[in-house]
Amino acid sequence: MKRITEQESKYHDIDKMSVLEILTGINTEDKIVPQAVEKALPQIEKLAAAVAERMLNGGRLFYIGAGTSGRLGVVDASECPPTFGVPFDRVVGIIAGGDTAIRRAVEFAEDDDVQAWIDLQEYQINEKDSLIGLAASGTTPYVVGGLNTARQHGILTGCIVCNEGGPIVAESDYPVEVVVGPEFLTGSTRMKSGTAQKLVLNMLSTTVMIRLGRVKGNKMVDMQLTNHKLVDRGTQMVMDELNIDHDQAADLLTKYGSVRKAVDASKA
Repeated sequence: MKRITEQESKYHDIDKMSVLEILTGINTEDKIVPQAVEKALPQIEKLAAAVAERMLNGGRLFYIGAGTSGRLGVVDASECPPTFGVPFDRVVGIIAGGDTAIRRAVEFAEDDDVQAWIDLQEYQINEKDSLIGLAASGTTPYVVGGLNTARQHGILTGCIVCNEGGPIVAESDYPVEVVVGPEFLTGSTRMKSGTAQKLVLNMLSTTVMIRLGRVKGNKMVDMQLTNHKLVDRGTQMVMDELNIDHDQAADLLTKYGSVRKAVDASKA
């Protein structure tokens, strides 16, 4: 495989650049990312459709990764319950080294090709579920081992990587390869590669949740009302849907606890 993520930056002597030159260089490289994601849309479509089908039949979605990739998976999984109202164990993000590694790197955790499956066993992962490996390089042993064992147990596998080919792609039923090229800072895959993975994760989880019926029209009708901003947003949704005033909508939202329940009860 060609390790594009490790290739030398196109920019030289960046330590001698002005602040504006640094920012301009980073911005120039960042513009490449959405174009690379667009090229991968057919792969993303296949993965999203397959995951949605599994989840419609009661399956769960798991992400595994290390470093930046692992953190991005944890973020995406953590945002699904408040955004779409799904249970916290429906989308699960696991990072090599455990939760400690979210804030502080755990040395050599990504090099253990057995630990991912051990971590997944805590959730009793099974053949109804889907497992997506996240790794910019496409070679992280923690992810390779987890995907390999999952496939042996009949679990649907996918990945989001930023190099073509490689062992993680080989272990994935539905690989997504978003090749963004060398980083502005040589090898710093938290930059373009991380941005690409975040974009794909946004697309994937949002598409799956829409397919699961967690969106109505263009509204997050199952979102959790965990702060005043979201309560105000939910109240406005109820007002718009039922054509009622603010106080009536607020009362309904308080009574039923979600936009969907408030609207459905009023239309029953």
